[in-house]
Amino acid sequence: MSKIYHDDDADLGVLEDQTVALVGYGNQGRSQALNLRDSGVNVIVGNIRDHAAAQATEDGFSATSIAEACGQADVVMMLIPDEIMPEVFKTDVAPNLAPGKLLVFASGYNIAFNLVTPPGYVDVALVAPRMIGVGVRETFVAGNGFPSFVGVHHDATGNAKARMLAIAKGIGSTRAGCIEMSMHDEASLDLFTEQAFGPAFGRVLMSSIELLVEAGYPPEAVLLELYLSGEFAYSFDKMREVGMMKQMDFHSRTSQYGTVTRGARFMGLGEPIKQKMSEVLEEIRSGSFADEWSKQQSSATALFDKIRAARDQMPIAKWDEATRTAFKIGNAG
Repeated sequence: MSKIYHDDDADLGVLEDQTVALVGYGNQGRSQALNLRDSGVNVIVGNIRDHAAAQATEDGFSATSIAEACGQADVVMMLIPDEIMPEVFKTDVAPNLAPGKLLVFASGYNIAFNLVTPPGYVDVALVAPRMIGVGVRETFVAGNGFPSFVGVHHDATGNAKARMLAIAKGIGSTRAGCIEMSMHDEASLDLFTEQAFGPAFGRVLMSSIELLVEAGYPPEAVLLELYLSGEFAYSFDKMREVGMMKQMDFHSRTSQYGTVTRGARFMGLGEPIKQKMSEVLEEIRSGSFADEWSKQQSSATALFDKIRAARDQMPIAKWDEATRTAFKIGNAG
């Protein structure tokens, strides 16, 4: 049985008289910094001199260079992108880590795949929100919190777990619950969702759109039916609220009958999909994806530019924009 922690398992008092430095002030960094401050934690920000540093200052934080913040702090939280973290860690973070400090990572990626190797005299822990940055702040303010994956990777002081849980409580995560997880398992699950489940789900959605449009249904009606109305997203929210099976009770008997009787026809798709997903998972777990991504850094920007250009020329991009505009959905409204 997995170990799950809640508010009663964490004590913010262990952070009393300690300074927490957040390295990076993007969506996650800003939300976590604000939550920690509201929880009574002394927070400073380390960031390059850009708009994010200006925002941190405007928000009332002491914003300094990354090196200076790490030197001042007892706890250093790494909240910068995976791809730039190894270099920043080497040049600005590691030289300013004294014995007994705690390093907190919001993703296990760089530790799991040996791209960052902290010194043995510091505590190393994982506090990985299962929530986008904006949601980290909004759920905290609402009093609900959000789940996280947490774990102690290295305990140099004997106090790593207590401080890790205090950080999780400070950002609002123990309100919802934190499940204990290794760096490697957290990174693998995260990458699997992005590289296997997401693309497989996207392919099913695109195949449905293509089939229905080819069958003569208006593209706007197809997109509205499949996802733009918000009904599908609402059903997912109900799955979270009452359970995947029980949410079926919110649908008509016609819907339930059709789902059960016709759903059996797609059972054969399971094994081929699982096989492809298994291949992706093995690439992730073995570290071959991380190695491949590290080697692609220099050409990544050009690749993403080509992908965006091709994406914007796809018919669905125009159908999506037209439908969202007509029904005043999201930013098109």
